[in-house]
Amino acid sequence: MKKHIVAIGGGGFGRNNSSYLIEKYILNLSGNTTPKICFLPTATGDNDSYIVRFYKTFSSLNCKPTHIEFFKRTNNLKNHIMDQDVVFVGGGNTKSMLAIWNDWGMSDLLNDAYNDGVIMSGVSAGAICWFTSGITDSWNNELRILPCLDIVTGTCCPHYDEEPSRIPYVKKMLNEEKISHCISIEGGSAMHFINGKPFKNVSFKNNKNTYNVFLDNNDIVEKPFPKIQL
Repeated sequence: MKKHIVAIGGGGFGRNNSSYLIEKYILNLSGNTTPKICFLPTATGDNDSYIVRFYKTFSSLNCKPTHIEFFKRTNNLKNHIMDQDVVFVGGGNTKSMLAIWNDWGMSDLLNDAYNDGVIMSGVSAGAICWFTSGITDSWNNELRILPCLDIVTGTCCPHYDEEPSRIPYVKKMLNEEKISHCISIEGGSAMHFINGKPFKNVSFKNNKNTYNVFLDNNDIVEKPFPKIQL
């Protein structure tokens, strides 16, 4: 059984992209004609407009979309998550999201579902949450490294080319030996992992990449992963 994680660096949900390329790519991984996909908008505090945008996008695709909220009455988490083909985690405040998940037991449940073959995906906070640690802007005006779910080994940085503070911060953390390498994902691309190992960068905008960023003889190296251009 293959276990999939698709970590999106930025974009998605049809923004400036009426073809829904990355959304279709994720759904197709299930192999089902009408896969069940569950949205977790926890990192935005279950923002209503974000939930509406999810349904607007995925209701136009061949799937069965649902979502789980933690700030209203919450349904049976285990029954719902384990019945899905795909989980999609939205962006927002990663630290707050993980705190809520941990209190509800969702972190362990997502790990169980992943090991049972449920496809895990998400953007920004929903990208870094699967890694040992992620570079997050959960704190105002300050990037930090945050411990995450540790399903995929390593550190992840989303929005690598979208936010001007990202590249300098990754370089700083490498030079200070706070991290040994960083999976750095540009907006408009996603890193696809199979069984916890990097498979391909999936570019759904032109010439977008994911890099393994590391130090070599005190020089910063950005090594692009092999790419699928959608």
